[in-house]
Parts: sequence; structure tokens; C-alpha cells
Amino acid sequence: MTSGIVATSLARLVLAALLGGLIGLDRELKHRPAGLRTNMFICFGAALFTVLSDVLAGEHTGDHTRIAAQIIPGIGFIGAGSILHTRGLTTGLTTAATLFVVASVGMATGGGLYLTAIFSTAVVLLSLFALGHLEATFNLKTLLISYEVTGVSVDGITQEVNRILEREHRMMQNVVSGDTGEHVRLQFDVSGCNREQKELLRHLKASTVLGSATSLGPVELE
Repeated sequence: MTSGIVATSLARLVLAALLGGLIGLDRELKHRPAGLRTNMFICFGAALFTVLSDVLAGEHTGDHTRIAAQIIPGIGFIGAGSILHTRGLTTGLTTAATLFVVASVGMATGGGLYLTAIFSTAVVLLSLFALGHLEATFNLKTLLISYEVTGVSVDGITQEVNRILEREHRMMQNVVSGDTGEHVRLQFDVSGCNREQKELLRHLKASTVLGSATSLGPVELE
């Protein structure tokens, strides 16, 4: 009987690590602070605490949910640490919510609810992957895109970019520049929906003042 309990517990822990790893892989590919290892450890840990809560209570005739119940406030503490508020922007909400759900997947796995855990993981992955693309496609989400332009001087480039941005009443953010000896490179971020970003890149490339204009991709905000 003891070997059967051990085998069941190990199977639950392995499944929890796999499910947490799948969600963490998506976050890792999107360069989130809470990536593959973080999500895997949280899912594994939640499953382990759930198993321990049941086994230890059974051995000592205690409350089977006492240890597992403390997972929720613990994950809330970790999630709060992933939320940042700077310059009027709040980031990390999706990361915090994902960690909360990953912990619940671990608890479901640790409790033997395999189908529930697998289904929940599929829903989370679908939401993270598909809904993000739909938000961008239908211009429902504000994106922060990084651009690089080149020109003769910093002042000339800055003035030209500001002239283009003035049409949409937007401003450059996180501006950095560098002189290569042949030309000046200027990198900056601009917020706007997908349609506005495509329009901005078109105007930057059409400018006769700028030597080149390139989109460096999104600076992910959640």
C-alpha cells in the first residue's frame, strides 16, 4: 500500500511539473520575469503541498486541507511582487494572474483531478496565445513598440520623429541614441494599437530626413 501511495504521489508531481512547464514555456518565449522555471516550480510546489496536506493529515488525524489552504495567500504574495506601477502604467497583472492559475493547476494535480488540471492548462495556453493575437489584430490592445531610426544628427532625427508623432498626439518614450561615426542611431518606444503602429512605421519609412526606420518589435505590457 505504501509503494502504491508513493507511485501515485510521484505521478502527480511529474504531471504538475509538465503542466506548469507548458505554461511557463509560453511565458519564457515572451520574455516574462516569471518564465519556465518559475511556473514549473510553483505548479510542482502547489501539487507537493497538496499531497503532503493529505498524507500528513491522514497519518496524524489532522485537517486534510490545512497545509493546502495556505497555498493561496502564499501565491498572492508572490503575484503581488510581480506587479509593477511606474509612470502611470501598471504591468505584470497577467503574470500575477497566471501564477495564481498555475498554483491552482498544481493543487488540482496534487489532489488527483488530472482531467481538470489538463483542461485548465489547455484553457490557459489558449488564452495566452490566441487572445493576445486577437487583441492585436482587432486593435483592442495598446502596444508599446520599439523603433530604430537613423539620420545625420540627433536633433534632426528627434525633430522629424516628433513631427510625425504630432499628428496622432503621441510622444517618444525611453529614447536612447548612439553615434556610429557614419550616422546616428536613435531608438525609442511608442504606444498605440496595432493599426496605429503600422501607420507610424509607414510614415517613418517615407520620411526623407531619416536614413532608415525599423520596428524592433513589441515591448510587452500586460
